Amino acid sequence: MDTKVEELKAILQPILEQHDFFLVDLELVHEHGDWYLRVYADKKGGISIDDCAVISEEYGEKLDELDPIEPAYYLEVSSPGAERPLKNDESLTNYVDDYVHVSLYQKVNGEKAFEGTLTEVTDTEITLIVKVKNLKKQVEISRKNIAKIRLAIEF
Repeated sequence: MDTKVEELKAILQPILEQHDFFLVDLELVHEHGDWYLRVYADKKGGISIDDCAVISEEYGEKLDELDPIEPAYYLEVSSPGAERPLKNDESLTNYVDDYVHVSLYQKVNGEKAFEGTLTEVTDTEITLIVKVKNLKKQVEISRKNIAKIRLAIEF
């Protein structure tokens, strides 16, 4: 299935790039007797319903032309949501300067979770600016220590 998902991503990528969108996730799943091809896309500033319709129309046409999926399926294109997970390098770099929630495997500075502004992403670590009692503090976190990272809503 992973090979099929990679093939489907490769077909989708030029469509996304043409419109300055980026892929958050793509999944081909079997649920309740039906197949679903789900595309979660975004763009800087957020993706709209009209943007999702463009992706659905253009990707649907390309899939109909190439016919890479054997069983019948439903194509669903949507936003990944306000507190979407950041699952890959592209997602991380696209959300530099955004507010995130990070859950860790092991404590850093006595904490297993941080919320703050993602300021830098390297191959080995991320850097956040977090508030500690109204003071801003920089925290570096090894990427190997990240259990989950997602966008968060700042209150």
